[in-house]
Amino acid sequence: MKISILDDYQNGVRTLACFPKLAGHDVTIWNDHTKDTDALAQRLKDTEALVLIRERTPIRAPLIERLPELKLISQTSVYPHVDVDACTRRGILLCSDLHPGAPSYATAELTWCLIISALRSVPQEVAALKSGRWQSTIGTALRGRTLGILGYGRIGAVLARYGKAFEMKVLAWGRDRSAERARADGVEFAATKEALFERSDVLTLHVRLTPETRGLVAASDLARMKPTSLIVNTSRAGLIEPGALVAALERGRPGRAAVDVYEEEPLRNPDHPLLRMNNVVCTPHLGYVERDGYERIFGVIFEQVLAFIAGTPINVINPEALQRR
Repeated sequence: MKISILDDYQNGVRTLACFPKLAGHDVTIWNDHTKDTDALAQRLKDTEALVLIRERTPIRAPLIERLPELKLISQTSVYPHVDVDACTRRGILLCSDLHPGAPSYATAELTWCLIISALRSVPQEVAALKSGRWQSTIGTALRGRTLGILGYGRIGAVLARYGKAFEMKVLAWGRDRSAERARADGVEFAATKEALFERSDVLTLHVRLTPETRGLVAASDLARMKPTSLIVNTSRAGLIEPGALVAALERGRPGRAAVDVYEEEPLRNPDHPLLRMNNVVCTPHLGYVERDGYERIFGVIFEQVLAFIAGTPINVINPEALQRR
């Protein structure tokens, strides 16, 4: 089978222990990135199975209509970047393991890394030391401060445990299910979203981006934060109202931010406002980019490809496509 893998930025897929599962198949791996429909149509014109790495490349109807050989899209997690209806019309199966019940520890760990890096000005101090300066900032400790968690789901619960280990006060807010989980874990649940923003010294977002949660964090919410507080977003940029974070940081509430996600990815504009702010730590969506996680992700993705070839597809999102085909 002709298999194409898009967006392997680090050229790491061939180094994974699970990659030999595709032995005997014609595999093409693309290490760059493009969203151009013409370019993608040319690259994928003979592809029968398309492997996607999370949401890096949108697969919409105008592209799908130009891929006559495509039979399968294999990936993991949510799929807002895939036009499922267009796939179904063409008889293209979408297989995606939604890994229910499994938190992304890699994302939780990166979140904690960003919290400490931002509060202790680690990137700025590293840059200063390399330029010959010694100690240019005064950091902020975590012990005794309040960790606010917006969205107490799988990752939020892990962050709560990290916060307790650092002797922080942990405060959560979210939907009714979040309240039940938080209270079961002995975590205080804020009476309102406004209270969460007002009380948090560190506020971290862990909400899935849906039409209902897009813009969940408004400018008025950010304005309630302390001038000394830090907001961290390793979930999705769309959770924050467009332009609100930059404007809030310029006004000084909150005083700092740590960001791993952006409205447009990959972000290659060095003049992006967040990248030019000294009170912001930015990373290029590294939350899930970790070798053990990659082994799990691609192990499942490749198993989905092999199951399809064997005629017994698994983790099927659009079974109606089987009837079309």
